[in-house]
Amino acid sequence: MEQHGHTTDIAIVLNRPKYAGNVGSAARCAKNMGISRLIVVGHRDLDEEELRMRATHEAADLIDRLEHRDTLGEALGDFRYCVGTTARLGVGRGPVVSPREMAARLAALSPDNAVALLFGPEDTGLTNDDLKFCHLVVNIPTAGFKSLNLSHAVMILAYEILVARWTGRKAIGHRLASVAELEGMYGQVEDLLRRIGFLNPQNPGYWMMHLRRLFARTGLTAKEVKILRGICRQVDWHTENKKA
Repeated sequence: MEQHGHTTDIAIVLNRPKYAGNVGSAARCAKNMGISRLIVVGHRDLDEEELRMRATHEAADLIDRLEHRDTLGEALGDFRYCVGTTARLGVGRGPVVSPREMAARLAALSPDNAVALLFGPEDTGLTNDDLKFCHLVVNIPTAGFKSLNLSHAVMILAYEILVARWTGRKAIGHRLASVAELEGMYGQVEDLLRRIGFLNPQNPGYWMMHLRRLFARTGLTAKEVKILRGICRQVDWHTENKKA
């Protein structure tokens, strides 16, 4: 959904940022690219003067509306699609796409799907546990030196989305399940798989990571999540009654 050149279905989510100046600069980049929502997780005492100085008066309204959340799960719960960013690659972090490919996928989503662009702390980035919430993981290619300033990363992703939406086809598709709905399903699935002995109790996260990636590629709707949770309940009931 867009209003007066600004998109209303995308938010920048900064997880535990260390420096108020970077948050202010990220707000300015978001404003430049038409994104009007900024969420900070886990850091409520950012220096107000530094925030506003780096945001400049152009993005002062984003600072006025800056949202604070205590946990990442709380921040992402209502979003229906989450894009994580990483400079580090590896099997545990999953397959990654370029910013351009990410933007093309978002352009094809229905405007009903609120999207979070998630960025980690400046020194460590997002952890594997943070990335579990994400439907898609993006790596920004660089010429050797991988470290990017937080606001530069925000600008690159936001710019690619803006261009993709201006030049792409009209978005189609369906409304996806929210992150909170998916997390409820994942918790239920993991509990069931533990009890029927499918998951290795020493490393239950291994198969759950693969299941999360499978469902992220599928793009589950809220109705489909309810169906899957109903199946889990029925299997659970049948297993318990068979024991009796």
